[in-house]
Order: sequence, then C-alpha cells, then structure tokens
Amino acid sequence: MTRKITRRRFVAEINVVPYIDVMLVLLIVFMVTAPLLMQGVKVDLPQAPSSPLDDKDKEPLIVSVKADGSYYLDLGGGKNREEPLPEIVDKVAKVLRQKPDTPVLVWGDARVDYGVVVSLMTQLQAAGAPSVGLVTEPPISAH
Repeated sequence: MTRKITRRRFVAEINVVPYIDVMLVLLIVFMVTAPLLMQGVKVDLPQAPSSPLDDKDKEPLIVSVKADGSYYLDLGGGKNREEPLPEIVDKVAKVLRQKPDTPVLVWGDARVDYGVVVSLMTQLQAAGAPSVGLVTEPPISAH
C-alpha cells in the first residue's frame, strides 16, 4: 500500500469579531462615563442666553459656590473638596503663575447672593486670572 502524503495548507485568517466586540464595549463604557467627568459639586446654575467658550483644549479651573455659601475648587481630574476662600484664591494664584493662560470658571448656585459671586470673581481676578467666566444654563425655551 502506498500512502499518499498530503500537506495541509494553513489558512492565515484573523478572526476580528472578538476585537469588534471589545471595541463596542469600550465605546459604550466611554459614552456612559464621559458625562460624569465634567460633574463637580451639584449647584443649581442660573439661566442666561450666552454662547459657549471656544477654549476646548485647556482644562479650566472651576470654583463652585453652593447654596449654603461653601466653596469648592476643582483643579482638574474631578476632585472637589470644600475649602475656605483664602485657600482657594492662593491655589488659583499658584496655578496661574505656572500656567497664566488657564481659564477660570465660577459655578455659582442660582440661590447664592449676587454679591458673594461678584466678590469671588474679583478675588480670583486679583489672584491673577485675566478673565473669570460665569457658568450658566441655557434658558428653557417655551415652545
């Protein structure tokens, strides 16, 4: 008997379906977590018609004022801690000395006295912020 020797050809194909599954799961995870990254201290923002800032590439310093008058500072990374106002002003001044073009934003609760927010903004400008932005919600249109 003669035995016939056959060579098997290997098919070099990569199954990409598992990679697509992993990418879709990662996409869903990022879509769910992305809105959570910008959340800071929960404040009820006032409504005002305004245009958004064009400065998307620089991460802003965010100073929040809650309705009870407590101050919070977010230097990036979403870590907010309640701190006294003089410490916040000192930290903002240190950051602005290193990065003078960093935008500074104030999240003032709608129930906070107007004078408190204006005082905070003037102290931040005195600390070296060339301009301080006030974050508001767009008005709800009645259609």
